Order: sequence, then C-alpha cells, then structure tokens
Amino acid sequence: MKSITKIQILILSLVLLQGPSFSQENPVESQSPIRHFSGTITATNNGVSIIPAFNLGKPAAFFDLSVGGERLSFDPMFRFGMNEKPWSFILWWRYKIIKDKKFSLTAGAHPAFLFQDREVVVDGEVQRMFVANRFLAGEINQSYKFSNKLSMGIYYLHGTGFNPTGPKNSDFVALNTVISNIRLGGDFSLRINPQLFFLSVDENSGTYINSSFTFSKDEFPISFQTFFNQKIKSQVAGDDLVWNMSLLYTFKNTYAKK
Repeated sequence: MKSITKIQILILSLVLLQGPSFSQENPVESQSPIRHFSGTITATNNGVSIIPAFNLGKPAAFFDLSVGGERLSFDPMFRFGMNEKPWSFILWWRYKIIKDKKFSLTAGAHPAFLFQDREVVVDGEVQRMFVANRFLAGEINQSYKFSNKLSMGIYYLHGTGFNPTGPKNSDFVALNTVISNIRLGGDFSLRINPQLFFLSVDENSGTYINSSFTFSKDEFPISFQTFFNQKIKSQVAGDDLVWNMSLLYTFKNTYAKK
C-alpha cells in the first residue's frame, strides 16, 4: 500500500498543478505568444510501450506531459510500474515544421532510459541489479485532416541503443487513422485509432495491427480506453496479443505572457 500511496500523491500533485494558470487569457484577444501546459495521466492494468509490440506485463501509471509554444514543445513521458519502480523515462523535444488547418508535419528527438532488473557480474559474482538502458531516437510525424471526424497520417521512428546487451537499431513505421467524435447519445462519444505498422529490431522484423477505443464525456476530464495490438507476422520477440484497459485524466492550460 505504501508504494501505491506515493503514486497517488504524485498524480494528485500534477492535477493540482494544472489548476488556474498564470496570465491565462483568451488566445484570440492576446497579442503575445501562446504557451501551453498539458498532459495525460494514465492508470492501466498493463503498461504498453510507445512501440506497442512491447509491454510491461503488469499494472502501470503514465505521466505524459507537454509544455511549450505553438511550434516547439518539451514532451516528457514518465512511466512507472504500480510497484513504484520506474519503467521508462522518454524526454521528447518536438518542433511543428508545418502547421495548418489540414496538414501538419512534426519532427522530434529524445533521449530515453529503460529500467530493468538484470543479472550482472560484479567481482566475479552474479548479482541482480536495477539498471538503466540508454537509447536515442528521432521521429517524423505527418497527418492530414479530412474533416473534424477523420484524419490519417504516417509516423516514422528510428531508435539507437547504447547498451552492451539489447537492441542496437530499431525502425518503426506506422499508418494510422483517427476517427473521432462518434456520438453515442447524450454527452458521450467514442474515438477509434486503428494503426498498421512495420517494426524492425536489428535483424528481426514484423508487421502488426492495433487499435484503441476511447470513451469520453463532453467537458469531463476523465475517459476510459481499451487497446489491443495483434501480431500479423513477426520474428521480433514479444507477445502475439498485447491489450490493456486504462483510465485517463487529461488537462490543458493555455496562457500568454504579459
């Protein structure tokens, strides 16, 4: 219970931080550059990686944050197991190269740290230690908005590992679709995010299909999401089927510097 309590305290602290923001204004009326502080806090029965072929296999808490301006943002992702141990820290920097009503193009890069319990040899003896694996990655993300309910995009991620063991090079290419604002009656709606992707990890590769289904209520910050990822054909190590259910708390503040 002690570890869960600390995670709950961290969640509450972030929720309180996103309360009334400084110099909050109407973006239309303000002539100053617009800034934002936003994020999503997730509690899930199974932590799924940003490459959804991989998962933690146990309950997890995610803190996905974003702070910045209209083009450049810092988007850190902090992910923990519910046993309080960190799983991964991913420190994204992203820049919106093209940003208009229909088409967007974003480039990003990050250092990342993946934490694992591992057996290592120290002074000739095998010991179990908690180690951090280091990675560096870059991404290109493009999206075209057909309407307020439909958009499609292509996403590419390349990652390099700097560890004595584990993968050295990974490539992830995805074709994704967002079908949003499907009305379910009253104030409730559904968003569906199907995705087909190719994954290459060193000499192994594979193809997968996945989708998330997010149920939300208008003007209410908490939503429910279920997700599955199915292996089509792959030599990459991992489960054939990855799935989870999650509760998400989303917030966003925009403000202008006076």
